[in-house]
Amino acid sequence: MSAVLNALGISGSLRKKSTNSGLLRAARQLAPEELRIEIADILEVPLYNADIAAQGKPPAVERIVAQIAAADALILACPEYNYSVAPALKNVIDWASREPGNSALDGKAVAILGAGGRMASSRAQHHLRQTCVFVNLHPLNKPEVMAHSGDGTFDEAGDLIDAKVRQLVTDQMQALVKWVRRLRSESL
Repeated sequence: MSAVLNALGISGSLRKKSTNSGLLRAARQLAPEELRIEIADILEVPLYNADIAAQGKPPAVERIVAQIAAADALILACPEYNYSVAPALKNVIDWASREPGNSALDGKAVAILGAGGRMASSRAQHHLRQTCVFVNLHPLNKPEVMAHSGDGTFDEAGDLIDAKVRQLVTDQMQALVKWVRRLRSESL
């Protein structure tokens, strides 16, 4: 058996019954045994403000930055708000990218998935990939996971129940393990 990899899942939705958080719960459940997934709680992370940062990062920011730094990979559940990335998710990236010296995000593998309306979260995922370029995250390109929030894909609690999307999530988590290992071997 290969060494265990640790991934941190971050949902851009703060709702209790969020389908994007449901995708992360499914990822944790469906991940191969060599991938452990922790799901971050970002509810108390304040909006990025350089004045606040200059006085010392709040405990919620310290916690999420430490979780990101300790993870081998990130799994970002990306809802789409007004054709773009949800503010809660972007805010976490903004805080983590402003670490003095070396960003906790730098060079980290990332899987992106998302749920939403008719086009799922395709536009938001595209914008998120642009942000990944600047902060030097390395997104996994395939398989893409873009789930429609309606049509019986999720139950009333926001949990993923659609078999086809569950298989996509399974495939993405398996691909993420390979992607992390490939990036590590190329950096040696």
